[in-house]
Order: sequence, then C-alpha cells, then structure tokens
Amino acid sequence: MTVAPEQFDPAAVAGACPEWRSLPGEFFTSDEIYRADIDRVWRRGWLFAGHDCEIPNAGDYFTFNVGTDPLIVIRGEDGVVRAFHNVCRHRGTLLCRETSGSARQLVCPYHQWVYGKDGKLLSYRGMHQELDSDSLGLLPVATENLCGFIFVNLDDRPVDFGPAREQLELMLKPQGVDRAKVASAVNYTVRANWKLVWENNRECYHCNLNHPQYIKANYDHFNTDDTSPKMTARIDEKSRKSMEAWGRQGLAITHRASGMAPFPNSGVYGWFSINRTLLSDGYVSETMDGKQVAPLMGDYTDNSVGTLRLRTVPNMWCHASCDHAVSTRLLPIDKTTTEVRVIWLVDEKTEEGRDYDLEKLMPFWQLTSEQDWELCEAAQLGVQSSGYRPGPYSKYKEYNVERFVRWYLNELAKFNK
Repeated sequence: MTVAPEQFDPAAVAGACPEWRSLPGEFFTSDEIYRADIDRVWRRGWLFAGHDCEIPNAGDYFTFNVGTDPLIVIRGEDGVVRAFHNVCRHRGTLLCRETSGSARQLVCPYHQWVYGKDGKLLSYRGMHQELDSDSLGLLPVATENLCGFIFVNLDDRPVDFGPAREQLELMLKPQGVDRAKVASAVNYTVRANWKLVWENNRECYHCNLNHPQYIKANYDHFNTDDTSPKMTARIDEKSRKSMEAWGRQGLAITHRASGMAPFPNSGVYGWFSINRTLLSDGYVSETMDGKQVAPLMGDYTDNSVGTLRLRTVPNMWCHASCDHAVSTRLLPIDKTTTEVRVIWLVDEKTEEGRDYDLEKLMPFWQLTSEQDWELCEAAQLGVQSSGYRPGPYSKYKEYNVERFVRWYLNELAKFNK
C-alpha cells in the first residue's frame, strides 16, 4: 500500500485495510496520514487535557499542543475551568510560553495586549482606533470538567459530551479525583506514532514477558486460550468476595472475566469506557507489593475496591486504586513521536512524607509505563522498515487492538468530503 499525496483519500485508505490485520506501515510514517489523524481524530474528538487539581486557584493555568494548535487551560475568578487557543488576537503570537503557571492577567509578550482569565480582551496598548473588545477575546475551546478530569474539543460543533457524563460520572465520583492533588508527574517523549502507543495499551499479549510487576497484580493477561479451569474458579471466587465487599460501599463489579474489558467500539459514543475490576489475591492497590501506600481516596471506606479503569480515545487511560490514581495522557508531536504525561494523584488532604512516600507510590506504574515505551519505540523502528508487512492479530489476545484499529479507521473515514 502506497499513499500518493495528490490522490490521498482518507476514506479509501481506511477502507483498504483488512480486518484482523495490523495496519500498513504508512499509517505510522506518512505525512498525509498524520495530517489526517490530526484533522479527523484529534481536532474532532474529546481530548483529556489534565486534572482540575492541577489548577486549584484562580489564574492557575497549564498549556499543551494538539498538533500545531497551542492551547491554554485556566481557572477563572468564578472558579470555572476554561480552555482557549493560546494565541493573541492581534498578530497571532503565542500568548503563554510556559507549560504551567499562575497569572493575574494574560499579557501578550509581543505587543502587550491584555486578556482576562475569562479570555476577554481588556486592553490593547498603542492602537490608535477603538476596537470591538467583545469580538477580539481569546478564541474559546469547548471544555468539560468530569469529576476532576478536564476534557477539551477543538471542533466548532463538538459531539455531545452528555452521554459520557451520564455513563461515567456515577462510577468516577467515589474515586474522588475532584478532591485530589498531584503527588508526582513524569513527562516522556516516546519515539513512536501515537497509534502504536494505543495499540500497546490495548493488549496484554506482551505482558507475561515484559511486565513482571503488572501481572502479579492483575488477571487481564489471562485469556480464553490460556485460562485453566483452576484459574477460572479462582477468578470466580475472587469476584464473589469482591462483589460482597464492594456492595457494602455501594460499588459494583463491571468486569469479572479474565482478559481485558472490550473497548473501544466504533460509533459516536465509542470513545469512552469505564469498569471496576479485580486485583489479584493479596493486592489491594497497584503497588509493588500490593499493599495500600496512601490514605483512602474519595468516598472509599475500606481498601477492597479493586481497580477502576477509565479509557478515552484518542489520548487517555487511568488506573485508580483505593489509595491513588494514575492517569496517562498522549499528545502527538509528529508522525513518529508522542508526548506522554503520567500523573499520580492522591487525596488532597495528604502530605508527602507523612501519609505517603513517592518511592512506594510511583514504581509500579513508572516501571510498567517505561517498559511499554521501550516496546513502542522498537515497534516504530520495525514498521518503518521496508521489510515490514502487516501481520495477523490474535483473536484470543488482540481483540482490543482490532477494536481500536476499527474505531480509528472509522474516525478517519466518516468525515470524508
């Protein structure tokens, strides 16, 4: 498969990909496909931006880029979190250059136009004519705050966020991410296309050999082809006990089987998923030894809550235990590079050194993440080789990779003009 720039048609390219087969190399190396990804996936979908607790006070902000679009997320005097294009309305200069900070007002460094925290243009020094300030405010970006998770959408007519709120809010609320604080954050530059990073996340075929810590804590590396009757009985018994414990806290188990919960699905509302699932015997938290390492989060009254898993394509997954939550945000830098930010959250009232220690809180997901980034970078080196040919997916172990690819191809094709 070769993409000719003058004949590039995303729908035709997507339609040429057979089911249960890995994507052709062009999907990870082509400039045309990368531009289509940005335009049709990243600029049209709901994107996880960060956490409410990263900007607790009025004027606190953080910035990030989606392709060539610089964005700023800031808390207003009214407490509302808003997102704007991080671009001055005078001559387009980048407004805030820092990745995070706090500002009484937003002042363009070029010609000192001044904007309020609500994006309104407040002054425009040196202009000889009167300007319509109402029409020259910062361009807003659709923003939603879901239980402490901030989402933005760059589309002029974004898909309705209501179904996501309706289906996710009930399960997210007890975790208390909206009552959390950042314990630590690590930024990575992963030398791999964003789709390879997602494909890696969507299967545990690689886990037994590559994630020795993860497989001790979880059951999802077992699949239909390698789950013995003894292991099935063990999972069933753990499910029964967990349902009893979770029921006392008003929580429900939503994924009882071995293997990963199916996600994503094609369609308008196929971009989000949440489930509460089991941890292995002896584990109450996704930590190195399975022990609780920080005070309980949110509404939890005991540590028998399993793990709450939230996923939103194209750019976030979160694993949350009784005592901490870990979110992962992806942003495409170019066709072969992805920026990844991993954030560890704990209850807002806790203090490092008194209630938790980072050396116990971080290693489980730091190791698991870094093991994955190494695999993703090796995959990128392989798929850009002239010797690469699309290979078959395992229907036992890579069903979620197939689901992700179908979701992605559907997104790529459905806005065809």
